[in-house]
Amino acid sequence: MTNKETNVSRRDFFKGSALGVLGTVAVPTILTGCSSSGSSDKEVKLKDVVVPEILPKAPDGKALTAGLVGCGDRGAGAAVDFISAGTGLTVTALGDVFPDKMEVCRKSLKNKGIDVPDDRCFIGFDAYKKVIDSGVDVVLLCAPPVFRAEHFDYAISKNKHCFIEKPCGTDPVSAKKVLATGKVAASKGLSIISGTIRRSQKDCIETYRRVAGGAIGEIISAHVTRLGGALWHIKRKPEWSDMEYMLRNWVNFNWTSGDLIVEQFIHEIDQMTWFMGDKHPIRAEATGGRQRRYNGDMYDFFSVEYVYDNGRRAHCTSRQIGGCDNSHGIFVYGTKGYTNCNNTIFNLDGSVAWKYPYPKKDDADQTWAVPNPYVQEHIRLVTAIRTDKPVNDVDVHVQSTLIAMMGRESAYTGKFVTWEQINASTMKLGPSEYAFGPVPGIPETPPVAGISPVTE
Repeated sequence: MTNKETNVSRRDFFKGSALGVLGTVAVPTILTGCSSSGSSDKEVKLKDVVVPEILPKAPDGKALTAGLVGCGDRGAGAAVDFISAGTGLTVTALGDVFPDKMEVCRKSLKNKGIDVPDDRCFIGFDAYKKVIDSGVDVVLLCAPPVFRAEHFDYAISKNKHCFIEKPCGTDPVSAKKVLATGKVAASKGLSIISGTIRRSQKDCIETYRRVAGGAIGEIISAHVTRLGGALWHIKRKPEWSDMEYMLRNWVNFNWTSGDLIVEQFIHEIDQMTWFMGDKHPIRAEATGGRQRRYNGDMYDFFSVEYVYDNGRRAHCTSRQIGGCDNSHGIFVYGTKGYTNCNNTIFNLDGSVAWKYPYPKKDDADQTWAVPNPYVQEHIRLVTAIRTDKPVNDVDVHVQSTLIAMMGRESAYTGKFVTWEQINASTMKLGPSEYAFGPVPGIPETPPVAGISPVTE
């Protein structure tokens, strides 16, 4: 890929393609759980809102084996979460590009009683195929997001249930490929759970259930912030090729991670979208820039105004810069009140209308304790497999990823970006082939908004 090709890809973002448009998606019906906290819900019709059921563990049943693709910290965590979801669960195969990442993961799993033998630990860019072909029932897809679409497509072609970490891709082409693969998975009766964690968190679910039941009235706006410190980065070693350097620093390059708005801020964008009825905006009006990032080609702050078809607006801002004051909040406002989308509903005057009834650790009744949502994702997946009631949340995962990409591309280009444009975009980031060696055309400089498009 030449530098000219990179710039043309950015310019061609605004051109159409044959890719179909992802329309408004329905909230996935998984399991119902409609018990009340004992608080007065007044006119909230909780019984009419379908939410995932929170279980202490997956039901006993057929033994299930999982293969892990991507042995970084999140991958190792996902493997432990899977085996913690119930009985008869184990991880029997590992795959990664880097041997050192593999060994750290193996040690972590061994400490949990899972010892994966040498002949089931695969290294290389094709390691994912070896893991998937090793006879596992479930595949945990936790490699950097640039690989997600390719890995997911192969897993579904081999009829594997999947956990797919967020985000589902780094560019519109990969996101739409995941969407298409998700439909194939549904036709096969395979279960897919995504790493959009808040949809599996009990206090968030109970808050959502009340909002969806009308507790704050008609939704009119949202305000979302995730202001945090700088992420990790690794100094380049002389012996590393471009590819090794970029993959070891994958959270600092757009083609490997999708930038912070897609890779990390997707959690908040997804939660906001969930509470707003899983409807997509029609336009993103964004700004952003780079002030303190040490390496890579990404921004370190974004501010996005999402505009909806009924005139509603949602303001979303995120930052990854050290040494600053930080804050984290997701507020959705309605005609009768507002919510923090986590555990509290407020009246319009700011007084508390409802608050999640967290129990104390020594309380005899732990009904409202909040189980680990990372484990809960896998409980949902294993439950769906063992009860033969498939779940598939790919649609909402892809929608949230594309919404995040709308904001990124608006900030990068200095142009307002519509839902139709992001769906029609033919932008594909990164090299056409993955191999250790040079990666031309991706300099360590961020995009500059407002620059005239490159002409051929």
